This record gives sequence, structure tokens and C-alpha cells, in this order.
Amino acid sequence: MNVWFDLHNSPHINMFRKLIGELQGKHEVVITARPLANTIDLLELHQLNYVVVGKHYGANIARKLLGYPVRVRDLYSFLKDRSIDLAVSQSSFHSPLVARLLGARSIYLNDNEHALGNVPAFLFADVIMLPEFLDIRSVRWQGARAAKVRHFPGIKEGMYLWYFADQFTSRRADRTARDQRRTVYVRPEPWTAQYYKSEINFLDSLLLGLRDHVALTVLPRGRAQGVHYRDEKFKGIRVVDTALDLAEIAPDCDLFIGAGGTMTREMAVLGIPTVSIYRSELLDVDRYLLRRGCMQHRPDLDAETALKILDKANERGPNLELLDKGKVAYTQLHSLILELGGRH
Repeated sequence: MNVWFDLHNSPHINMFRKLIGELQGKHEVVITARPLANTIDLLELHQLNYVVVGKHYGANIARKLLGYPVRVRDLYSFLKDRSIDLAVSQSSFHSPLVARLLGARSIYLNDNEHALGNVPAFLFADVIMLPEFLDIRSVRWQGARAAKVRHFPGIKEGMYLWYFADQFTSRRADRTARDQRRTVYVRPEPWTAQYYKSEINFLDSLLLGLRDHVALTVLPRGRAQGVHYRDEKFKGIRVVDTALDLAEIAPDCDLFIGAGGTMTREMAVLGIPTVSIYRSELLDVDRYLLRRGCMQHRPDLDAETALKILDKANERGPNLELLDKGKVAYTQLHSLILELGGRH
């Protein structure tokens, strides 16, 4: 079986790398990527063999629309002689259409009911995998049909955090007592995402207010965003705009502040005190975690409030219910890949 993964954004490397490793023992795996956020850095970090196909077209909707058929063409040209049996992707709007053009089947996962790219992806996907809390009525307007949808338990982050959690717990327990300040990590807003409708660079005053009180690290979404935070006024704040793996961040983090999605949810599931400051419309997945008390949502968070949260924070440990659900979801996806890929 020849399986194609389109890993076109940073979170997809952690999401699929264990699955890719298991499949590579018995099957051929092809990985494509595009240079968005920290995607390429993470592929290199984890030594995954990949080919860059296409580029990201920024925040402009017109450029995104014009760029869509270009990357579809480029992917098709690259894959047409590789006898692909099955395409697997998370939120790759190109993958299901390219698979259809190749005569291959496709599995498309998504947990963002606001993403307009779901329209072509839902149309051409053979199977659509949605998290259990995402009612199909939320995405029916995008073309999702009940006959294609299979719900998986928990959230997509659970699909890979279940096998990372023991390592995280061990490394966190082994931390030596520090004589330094508490550690806070901050993930800025997704500048270029179609679904993000709020302002950019609104974190500046929060960061400057925290800088003298904690060991502060900002995790920009790639080098372009990192330029902003390397300005002289942010001197004293650590900026990491290249690959920094989850295994390096989570064990060292006393408070995580996130203006985006996946990394914020990862920290919340692992039991790290987490505050979402996302200023656009919340996704159902974030409401799901808020209802379970896994994180807080404070879009207008200031430094004084953040420090109070840090003072009162109690470490809960990983959310075992969501990790157990994630393991079941992982097995569900793995079985589905073997089922659909084997039918070709």
C-alpha cells in the first residue's frame, strides 16, 4: 500500500509521525509539505523524509483562492507516477481533490468548523473524520454529508499526546529545583489563517508587562512573525522561531498563554496551567476543553492578571480521560487507513 500524507502545517508533524513510523515498516509512505510556520523545521527535527510542494499564500483571501489550484496541480504532477492508494491529511484542503484526480481514496480530518477550505475537502474526501463533539450540522453548510462522516472520541491532540504523556510526566518530575524565575511560554496569533478575524500584535503590552517577572519565551509561527518579536523593545524575552519540540516546551512550562489553537490545547490536555487569549470566534473544540475546566479563556489578559493566575496555579497532571480517548482515536484512524488503503 502506498500512503500519502500532506503535512502542511506545524501541528501535523506530531499528529502523524508515530503513525507514519508504524506504516513505514510495511508500506510505502510519501510525505509532502509546504513552508508554513515551523513545519519544515519540525520535519527536519524528527528526521522525516519529505518533499516541499507549493508555498503558503499568506493572509490575503484572493491570493489563497488563486494559489489553491496551483498547489493542486503541483501535487498532482509530483504524485501522478507514484501509485498512491490512499491520502491522509488533517485540514489539507488540497489532499482530497488531488487524491480524486489520482484515482486514490482519501481520509480527511478536521476540527475547525470555520475553515472555508473544508468545502472542497468535504466534497472530494471519501471519509471525513470529525471529533465527537462537532455536530455535523455545524459543517453541513460546507458540504459534509453524514454518509462520509466518522466521529472519533476526544480531540485530535489526544491522538498523539497519549503516547507522549508518560515521557512528559517523567521529565517534569525530574526537573531540578531552580533558582531562576518561573517559566512562561507564549504562542502568538495565527497571522495568516483565513479563519482568524481579529487584530495582530496585540500581545506586546502583555509581554512587556511579564518580562521582568518571569522567564518568558515567545514561540512565533515561523521566522516572519519572529521578526516582530526580535525588535529591540522586546529585549530580555527569549524568541524561538525555529523548531522547538513539544517535549522541550511542556516539561519546563509553568504557565502557557496561547493566542492560537493546537499548541494551547496540547498544554491544556497535559495539565499545564493554560490561558487561551484567542480573540476570534472560538471553535467548538476550545469550548469543549473550557467546559471540562482544562483551560481558561481571557482574550483581554493583562500582565497583572497573568501573574495572579500563575501564583494560584495548581498542576493537575495530564487529563487521563482525553488521553484514553486519544488512544482509541489513534487506533480508529490506523485501522481505517489499513481498511481503505487495502481496498484500492
